[in-house]
Amino acid sequence: MKIYVVLDNIRSAYNVGSIFRTCDGAGDCEVIICGISPTPEHSKVEKTSLGSTKTVPWRYFKTTDEAATYLMEKGVPIYSIEVTDKAERYTEVEYPQEVAIVLGHETEGVNRHILDSSDKHIIVPMNGKKESLNVATVAGIVIYEIIKHKN
Repeated sequence: MKIYVVLDNIRSAYNVGSIFRTCDGAGDCEVIICGISPTPEHSKVEKTSLGSTKTVPWRYFKTTDEAATYLMEKGVPIYSIEVTDKAERYTEVEYPQEVAIVLGHETEGVNRHILDSSDKHIIVPMNGKKESLNVATVAGIVIYEIIKHKN
């Protein structure tokens, strides 16, 4: 099992660092950093990750489209986490052995072009007044749901 965690222009270095820590805890994840998302060289990423940037493999792409092409060429299905009409509840999705999950910009969400080329859209449903959770929180919820079904 391998989970590719694609960061589609995540602007907060703290969110990126937190996602690295979650990936370290989950195991067998690779972080794919795209666009404006801060890389591990950023001091705030390193501070929040508590060294997990050294234990979790990562790579950087200038655009999320380049990352998607890389994943498609490897035959990895791409599941975007976004509120859309096509979105399925994260607990009701069948996750393959290898999967990429795309997490979007904190206010803009996942890039429309990436959504259009994704194999699935998934959602973490909300019961409160807000439309969505913090991106790092959603990453943790979905990553651990995926590994729950693989163990």
